[in-house]
Amino acid sequence: MRFDEFQDFRQRQLSASPSLLDAAETNVYRALASLRPDPPADPGTVYRCDLARAWLRRYELPEEWSRRAMISRGVRHGLGVLFHHLRAAEARLWLPADVYPVYFELARAAGLAPGSYPTLPEPTLPEPVLPGPPVDDRPEYLLLANPSKPLGRYLSEAECTALIAWLQQSPHRRLLIDSVYDLGAPFDIGTRRLLDTGRAVLLHSVTKGWLWPRTFGVVLLGPADAEPAEAFRADPPTQDQLALAERLLTDHSGVPRLVTDELAARAERLFARLPEEVLGAIPTASRTCPGNYFFPVEIPAETLRRDHGVLAVPITVFGESTWPGSVLTSLADTFGLRPSPRSGPARRGGG
Repeated sequence: MRFDEFQDFRQRQLSASPSLLDAAETNVYRALASLRPDPPADPGTVYRCDLARAWLRRYELPEEWSRRAMISRGVRHGLGVLFHHLRAAEARLWLPADVYPVYFELARAAGLAPGSYPTLPEPTLPEPVLPGPPVDDRPEYLLLANPSKPLGRYLSEAECTALIAWLQQSPHRRLLIDSVYDLGAPFDIGTRRLLDTGRAVLLHSVTKGWLWPRTFGVVLLGPADAEPAEAFRADPPTQDQLALAERLLTDHSGVPRLVTDELAARAERLFARLPEEVLGAIPTASRTCPGNYFFPVEIPAETLRRDHGVLAVPITVFGESTWPGSVLTSLADTFGLRPSPRSGPARRGGG
């Protein structure tokens, strides 16, 4: 079931069965609309180089990297530019199969034919490329998200080690790291460890932390990957978008912490409403990841609805997957209030 199909299905189910616990809302902007900062009333001229340095300072990265910090309109825009560069370089591309269907849409629009690898129930790097070096000198890129959704957690130390080993098998290999779900500063230790290899491109934006999608982002190119720079310089955000980004990074620097705290509170309200069997099936790392609102559970969505009165998101909404489970979210309106933890049919110990 694709995303748009599921949205129609969700509304029909909630209308037909009002007692269902809605753990299937996915729109964080609608859920947290009250936290989104307003744009500046009188935007002035803002320079991309200043924003690049401000972004680097916030995330405790060296300011001398500013020449590699490309200003974009968000992760989608950044990936679109990078994927066209990969196509021109005849590069191979590996994408996570079950994270974000838009990855594949952007890659195919750029003329790429990406391979894939699963992330659920845990990331499994593509077997054809792991055992040894590539058979030719073509560039090879692997895209990952850290933290990953709907896995709902950061990369483990062992997973970072495996990625570094993959890089070391060939000088032509690179990582693309989508860090849009990392609401903290500095970035996660795993992300910083991968950046330290000098073989990773980092993508970030104000989409989740400040709730402003497709507005402003940064693509931090690797030290030996300057080729796409001119394409980014030729396709910048508008002055209004740059002014908004400056306002977010300065006047509203604390918003990501407010978002993280609100999401943590909503997650606790979700957990309080879940049957013990369902709560116990959510991995601990997902339950405890700061700012997470996606919770994988190895129970099919149909079983959750039929046996527990919980409406979940089928894994196919996120992409192709053979994993039998589904995903719970904590974004529905009921978790923004303070409902009784024992109200409704889906209560701990119930079924």
